[in-house]
Amino acid sequence: MLRITGLRKSYSSFAVLKGLNLSIAKGDVYGFLGTNGCGKTTTMNIICNIIPKDEGSIDFEGDDIKIGYLPESPALFGYMNGFEYLDFIGACCDYEGNVKERTAEVLNLTGMFGNAKRYIKGYSRGMIQRIGIAAALYANPDLLILDEPTSALDPEGRAGVIEIISGLAASGSTIILCTHILADVERVANKVGILRDGVMAVEGTLFDVKKMFGAGNAVTVRSQDAAATTAVLQELEIIERIETEYYGDITAYAKEGVNEAELFYKTVTTLAGNHIVPEGVWFKRLSLEQIYLGVNNGQLLPYSQQSRGGFMQ
Repeated sequence: MLRITGLRKSYSSFAVLKGLNLSIAKGDVYGFLGTNGCGKTTTMNIICNIIPKDEGSIDFEGDDIKIGYLPESPALFGYMNGFEYLDFIGACCDYEGNVKERTAEVLNLTGMFGNAKRYIKGYSRGMIQRIGIAAALYANPDLLILDEPTSALDPEGRAGVIEIISGLAASGSTIILCTHILADVERVANKVGILRDGVMAVEGTLFDVKKMFGAGNAVTVRSQDAAATTAVLQELEIIERIETEYYGDITAYAKEGVNEAELFYKTVTTLAGNHIVPEGVWFKRLSLEQIYLGVNNGQLLPYSQQSRGGFMQ
């Protein structure tokens, strides 16, 4: 769907993008992450041809790609109501179908049909975001770009917007989601990219990125008899160390060279052989928030580059 290679952009002498590479496939919901000022909005504006790039290539799959864009702070016409504004959007994008029917369709999709007779100047922030998404969706875009769609929303408004994005994702839409609310990314995205210092520091599916930054090769065991479980696991020759979480779960870290399959198998069979039936056994992973903070602070490396543990010593 979209491949960016070697993208560079400077403002005067300040380089924002320093050779950005990015890849998005059709149907991806791509969580585009990074600190304020790192170049996310610049990247999105270049994709939309709002500002020019200095160097690099942006390649789309297909010749006639439609892009829908919701900026971080959409400026809507407060003197219009929802129906009028979206009819206006339909006219601006030369919508080839029935404008009235399409307006009703996107209003229903975003849950705003019942409020569409109200003037936009009286809308809440959540309602403005919903109308903004409706406008971005109007022309049936091949790529939908959402810049901070849930910022400054209350929990109810945020949940409503995320529900819309989830529905679009389920229907196969290709979406770039730029947000600082990482729980939203974990809920709807299948792929993430973390932009740092003008380049892509980390990119991959959400599953692979979490696996890449495992806090060591480790499993966590929840057991009613923590003391007996710890004693048994300490006798396993493949275990390097054991840590007990504050809520009682036991995490066993494998020695270097032990793969996940072996670790999991020997943990479960050893416990069973000692008549311990755990309530749960799972691979320990860092959260997306931990990975994001660690990467942006320069404190976290992929597990393959670590001597032990998840964070640099």
